[in-house]
Amino acid sequence: MKVIEIKNVTKVYNDSEVKVHAVNGVDLSFEEGEFAAIVGPSGSGKTTLLNMLGGLDNPTEGDIFINNFSVSEIYAEIEKHRSRISPLLKTIFRITIIPAVIRGIINFPKTVKRMMAERKLIDFRLNNIGFVFQSYNLLPVLTAKENTELVMQMQGTSKNLRDKRVRELLNAVGLGDRLDSRPSRLSGGQQQRIAVARALASKPRFILADEPTANLDSKTTENLLEIMEKLNKKERVTFIFSTHDARVVKKARRIIT
Repeated sequence: MKVIEIKNVTKVYNDSEVKVHAVNGVDLSFEEGEFAAIVGPSGSGKTTLLNMLGGLDNPTEGDIFINNFSVSEIYAEIEKHRSRISPLLKTIFRITIIPAVIRGIINFPKTVKRMMAERKLIDFRLNNIGFVFQSYNLLPVLTAKENTELVMQMQGTSKNLRDKRVRELLNAVGLGDRLDSRPSRLSGGQQQRIAVARALASKPRFILADEPTANLDSKTTENLLEIMEKLNKKERVTFIFSTHDARVVKKARRIIT
């Protein structure tokens, strides 16, 4: 069953009026349970594509559907309700003493609609997508357990269910004895394993992993990939990597260039 469809997606950045095509006319789809790698050198648009899949960035053109949810449409809705003030009103605000609160009142309806659309996107990410980043992105003041359960807390999951899920996942990544350890007391490989556990904690439909092995040595990378492969099969979660690491490519069951 398809969980992701990408239709003619393009992403253009404007840098001092020079258009840079980070992604150009991409058509792709992913099935449930895939273990796939998007491969290419630095600057080839891999991270940009993953960011668009995860709803962290919006496509300039094209459509992205995730479980029939249109990422493109929700971004269009957010943009539609972004507050824009006419040149005339800007002039009035500039040359008079009309307080800022008046501007807020004028923009209030659009602001509410934009916030509702943004909330819809946040909720979608929260319940469907797990992220694994190159730099781990663990909160340094939280323990391994607290970092892992963070998304579940945001979902409103009960403490009993959180505790059970955290222990299950940290045992699965080989860190069941480090629940109370903060990131500063863990190696890079251990931190990345916690990041994987955190990504899976909310039982997402798929995991987006952006260069997850870039800062890891060969042995640690091998162990991490084995863990991710086992969890992919056990949890039936779709894994999509962006990478130029041959070790990841070797493990992938589908390679996209």
